[in-house]
Amino acid sequence: MNERASVVIIGGGIIGTAIAFYLCKNGMNDVVVLEKNYLSSGATGRCGGGIRQQWSERMNIRLAMRSVKLFENFEEDVGMDIEYYQGGYLLLAYTDEEVGFFEKNVKMQQEEGLDVRILTKQEIERMFPFMNSEGVKLATYCPTDGHANPHLATFAYARAAERMGAKIYTHTEATGIDVANGQIIGVQTSKSYIKTSVVINAAGGYSREVGLMAGVELPTESYRHQIFVTEPLEHILDPLVISFENNFYIRQTKSGNFIMGQGDKDEPPSHNHNPSWRFLKEMTQKMPKFFPFLEDVRVLKHWAGLYNMSPDAQPIIDKADNVQDFYFAVGFSGHGFMLAPAVGEALAEWIVYGKPKKVDISNLKIDRFAKGVSREKNVV
Repeated sequence: MNERASVVIIGGGIIGTAIAFYLCKNGMNDVVVLEKNYLSSGATGRCGGGIRQQWSERMNIRLAMRSVKLFENFEEDVGMDIEYYQGGYLLLAYTDEEVGFFEKNVKMQQEEGLDVRILTKQEIERMFPFMNSEGVKLATYCPTDGHANPHLATFAYARAAERMGAKIYTHTEATGIDVANGQIIGVQTSKSYIKTSVVINAAGGYSREVGLMAGVELPTESYRHQIFVTEPLEHILDPLVISFENNFYIRQTKSGNFIMGQGDKDEPPSHNHNPSWRFLKEMTQKMPKFFPFLEDVRVLKHWAGLYNMSPDAQPIIDKADNVQDFYFAVGFSGHGFMLAPAVGEALAEWIVYGKPKKVDISNLKIDRFAKGVSREKNVV
């Protein structure tokens, strides 16, 4: 069976469904989303759900601030409660180097209009008495940061896009992208052939592989990142808490569970989704030192997902030079969920109107890597 679509989006995570929603909202309803498994089965459904604006690079700050504005109106605009909660983000500094780095970041973030401030150790102890503040020198705090449910957000975008005319094909894998004389002519799937002239690569951990289908080489690599969730407790933690020095993040869900994870500097690039006992042992031994109330709390579930990394840990949002109308929104480096509303809006506007209207993404083009880049440092 053959069909036609104005745009085919490869990837049914938060990025792909957000793009579909904003394309439809801007009048381009003949859109198809392809997902080889189920919606949010990849990186989106395996992430911690954090939404923060405290970054070390201005572009990430701007994208995140725009996303927060969209998240704040999400239920009204998209039509679903996604458990969005603005409990803030608390970033802890343990070294003199971090203190200087955080102070520099806060100054820049405030210049961008972000409501963020530095907390002294005494303020931290007063506001968060259940934390062990030993070794903490200061923290930065942004009250409009927060978190939401990634599954619900993805489903919300997908269902809203469908109501406006988009088609969402789950358990349907893109197996090839046909290009003739530098122009896309169609996408072969595991179930049918779709004639189209515009394709968007929103394939997350498989962004490089999808790029190669069209003859486009993307400088992205995927790395396993592990996470677990505990049994529910009485609500005690409003902000999502991060320590870059001690390599952890932790937040409490609406239902009371604690979600936490860490990075692994020794992790090789791969598509490995298998959780490890090493991670579980390290986290269960480490986290009660910082949050003593976790000492006897049981772990309910442990899983792994993929960080699709770019060379500077900032997203690559662009279209190919050698293939007309092959767009990509990839390399989010573990932060796709929190940036998705702004990215979906910007890319949709680019396709429909020729340029984004709400936020400038011109410095996220792929050619920046040939010119030299500044790397985003606020990554766990």
